[in-house]
Amino acid sequence: MDNDAALRSCLVSLAAVMAAVGLCSFSLKKVLATYAYGILGIAGILLPDWEFFDRDFSQWFTPMTVPPGPAVLYNNCMIFGGGRFKFYPMRVAMLAAIYSFGVYKWWMFVSS
Repeated sequence: MDNDAALRSCLVSLAAVMAAVGLCSFSLKKVLATYAYGILGIAGILLPDWEFFDRDFSQWFTPMTVPPGPAVLYNNCMIFGGGRFKFYPMRVAMLAAIYSFGVYKWWMFVSS
């Protein structure tokens, strides 16, 4: 993971949500469900190889070629601006559907 500050802020936000759920519901099961869903959500957003998924959806099932040259220069290029998130409607729709369903199931559990 290239950006530790993003992970740190996500974990702090998750801790705040867990505290709010715990104070409102007084249920350890709901706090643990919030923790589990939050960790899975954070892992699903921050950990994937976005360089691989920044291609068109039709190319996800083909191997990705590595450009020639030293790996250090290539990785530094990706860290410092070469590897920006590209908007692909299919990817955004898929992620939105997955996370919307997860948030719905979490909310139904926590609000019961």
